[in-house]
Amino acid sequence: MAQALLALIIGLALGLPAAAAQSKADAKKPARPAWTELTPAQQKILAPLAPEWDRMDQVRRKKWIEIAQRYPRMKPQEQQRLQKRMANWVKLTPAQRAAARDKYQALKKLPPDKRREVTAQWQRYQRSLAQQPHFSPSDPPAPPDPQAAEGATSIASPASPGAKDPGTATAGTPAPTAQ
Repeated sequence: MAQALLALIIGLALGLPAAAAQSKADAKKPARPAWTELTPAQQKILAPLAPEWDRMDQVRRKKWIEIAQRYPRMKPQEQQRLQKRMANWVKLTPAQRAAARDKYQALKKLPPDKRREVTAQWQRYQRSLAQQPHFSPSDPPAPPDPQAAEGATSIASPASPGAKDPGTATAGTPAPTAQ
């Protein structure tokens, strides 16, 4: 038994540095496939991601390739939505992407009834945006009011044209929710 234990210890001592060296070598290899290795069809579908492709890790590339494989079977409106979401994703900063991933993971961990509640809230929010003809959910946030930034003392009344109700959302930002 002592000899078996000794053989195990020696084997681990010799094997671990080799395994560590292999994982370091793997980490230095560029993620595959490279953009140029994608098929023309995949490149067309994933075109919004082209500027980011070289910075993606292997796992994310694989997920996008799987999405590209499902793309031809999607309905045209689903394809449009995917293209728009890819373009929006590329515009996010790395911090915003990390926050979105974290929020997604947190939502996945919610119990089904809580997830339905969050979905219902989101749908209500989307309907409220659709009722505002001058606003689209994909619009960028509204720039700050220059008069407010200069410390203007006049305050617009809610009845005046162009005045915003403080309880409504500006472009690109959600309306405050009562808690």
